[in-house]
Amino acid sequence: MKFKKLAINNPEDLYFGTAPNPVKTPRGLIIGGGNIYPELNFTLPAMSIDKNDYSAVIKQYREIVTDALKHAVHLYSDGVVLELETLIEMTQIPQMGIDIVKTMNEICEENFIKHGLKSEIRLTPNDLREFERPPKQRTSKYLEPMMELFEKGALAGGNLLSIESTGGKEISDDALMMCDIKQFIFSQAVLGARDMNMLWEKIVAIANKTGTIAGGDTACGFGNTAMVLAEKKYIPKVFAAMARIATVVRTLVAVEQGAKGPDKDCGYEGPFLKAISGIPISMEGKSSACAHFSPLGNVAAACADLWSNESVQNIKLLAGMAPTVSMEQLQYDTRLMNQAVKGGKQEILQLQKLFVNSDIYFDPQAFILSPKSVIEISKEIVAGENYIDATKRGCLKGLSLIEDAFKDGTLLQDEKEDSWIEMLKDDIGSISVNESDFVESVLPTIDQSKVILSEYGL
Repeated sequence: MKFKKLAINNPEDLYFGTAPNPVKTPRGLIIGGGNIYPELNFTLPAMSIDKNDYSAVIKQYREIVTDALKHAVHLYSDGVVLELETLIEMTQIPQMGIDIVKTMNEICEENFIKHGLKSEIRLTPNDLREFERPPKQRTSKYLEPMMELFEKGALAGGNLLSIESTGGKEISDDALMMCDIKQFIFSQAVLGARDMNMLWEKIVAIANKTGTIAGGDTACGFGNTAMVLAEKKYIPKVFAAMARIATVVRTLVAVEQGAKGPDKDCGYEGPFLKAISGIPISMEGKSSACAHFSPLGNVAAACADLWSNESVQNIKLLAGMAPTVSMEQLQYDTRLMNQAVKGGKQEILQLQKLFVNSDIYFDPQAFILSPKSVIEISKEIVAGENYIDATKRGCLKGLSLIEDAFKDGTLLQDEKEDSWIEMLKDDIGSISVNESDFVESVLPTIDQSKVILSEYGL
């Protein structure tokens, strides 16, 4: 564990728009420097992608960005981040992804010159390694096109580099369905952390080489999977809350390796990363309902520096194309937050209080994202001796806070979940913080044909 103390110690200092270590982009966005900006994420409608002729794909992205930025100018936007979250073909054939970045960047530059609109592209290649089973995290043939897209896409105008990495997912999926917290923590604090160290060393090196910004990772494939399963009542909400905390240390590894932020939106580890390391963060909530449902609609905005819609298909709605509609929704959300910023810290905290209190009573997943909970959990994380100890401490602290909130009535209690508190306490408490001992205890409980331990350096 690199971080031994918090960058933000007081819940009243963990709020939207301001981070201890803001990031300045080439076109002049200062993320975490006092303003909250929209981060628009979009994808293609249902269509085939011809690998030999992807002109129709390029046309889609040109139209999306042109229309969205035109509307941003109309709404007097102070600045926008556009995320290109690639589809499989766009990473398998790096030139396709590169050409999309070039097209987007030309439109961004045109709007910057003509209208002074500051916009940047977050380039997020998808992690192709998960399409091999069992995955080859370090020797995969898919690493090469991923890294090529990172480097050449950065040179083409992708100034913020991110990924939803998937190290450990071959274990976490079963762990979630079986509600096995030991296996889940193994997937994060052992497999995930080891993979993150390897992967983010490469990404940070590319960012340094290309003069771009290593943004950050997200545990979307882990924490959000748990959240969706809990929403469908397949697993307990309190288990999903623990899964969310367990992803924090794994995602923090990117920052240890040199990622500067803003971290990626679709995991909710951001508030913890901001408290621990001081980086600016991107978050999503109510305005991401176009992509998925969530119990975190307002509380997610409590300390956001970018506010995202997660992702929306380029389809026609009554008002216009869906990405442009999302741009308007995000712009009005951030305009409200920026108005509070203009009023000073007292108004910021008043609006933040409304964001937080409107959500945290109804779900333990929302409860742990309140600034107060984030700071208390983060203090335990940085006290950890290693990744396992930090994850264990964070989860146990989260359980303690949830249990106290059930008792004093500040968190809605679901009697069906009561028994899970003690079971989770016992299971997490019994985890050895010695990695070798922990690995040895978990291996007999998993399907070892699904994981190649040597691909994680084990």
